[in-house]
Amino acid sequence: MLRILAFVLGSLLLGSCGGTPPLKTSSAVTVVSDTELPPPNRSDLFSQERPYLVGPFDKLKIDVFGIAELSERIIQVDASGRASFPLAGSFQAAGRTPNEVAEELEKRLSGSYIRDPQVTVNLEETVSQVVTVDGQVTKPGLYPVIGRMTLMRAVATAGGAAEFAKLEDVVIFRTVNGASYAALYNLKAIRRGTYGDPEIFANDIVVVGDSQARRMFQTILQASPLITTPIIALLQNR
Repeated sequence: MLRILAFVLGSLLLGSCGGTPPLKTSSAVTVVSDTELPPPNRSDLFSQERPYLVGPFDKLKIDVFGIAELSERIIQVDASGRASFPLAGSFQAAGRTPNEVAEELEKRLSGSYIRDPQVTVNLEETVSQVVTVDGQVTKPGLYPVIGRMTLMRAVATAGGAAEFAKLEDVVIFRTVNGASYAALYNLKAIRRGTYGDPEIFANDIVVVGDSQARRMFQTILQASPLITTPIIALLQNR
C-alpha cells in the first residue's frame, strides 16, 4: 500500500472534449493508499454500474412478442431522456436499464391494449455511455461501454497500442462524487500478471503513453517507481 503523500504540481484540467487533458497551474495531487480507482456511482455514470443504463440519444430495438406491427421497432431517446412508442406514448427511458424500459412498456401496453404483453428491449446504438481512449493508440476516439470493460479491452477496442507506445505510461482519469482521480498503470505489468486488469467505466478517459498525463506522477516515481502496483491520485483543483 502506498502512503498518503501530498504535493503541488502542474495541474491537470479534464478536457470537456474528451481528448488529452491539458495541464494548467495551481493544483494539489494527493496519492491515496488504495491500489484501485474507486468505482463511480450511478449519478457519476449518468452525468456504469452494471447493468447498462440507457442515456440520451441512445437507440433501442423493441419487440413485442406476437405482434409484428410492434416488433423490430427502433426508437431513439431524446435529449431530455424520454422516448415514445406506439400505444404506450411518451415515457422516461434515460437512467433505466433496458429491462426496466421493457417493464414500463409492458405496464403501459397491458389492459386496454394488449393482454399480457411480452416486451424485449435491446440496445441498438449508444452515444451516452462511452469511454475516451487517447494518446498512443491506433484509433483514438470515443467507444461505447457495454457490459464489463477493462483497461486492456479498452485499448484493444481502440485498435491496440501504437508500435512505439510507452506501455508503462497509461493514465486513467475518473470522476467520483465530484472528485477527480487519476491512476497510472503499466500495461506490460498487467500482461505479466503483476497486478490485475482494472475495470473501465463510462466517462473514463484513458491516455496511453502521453508524457503530459504522466508528468504529474513524476515526483512520486522518482521516490517509488511503478513496479508492482498502480499509483492512484486524487486531484484537487483550486
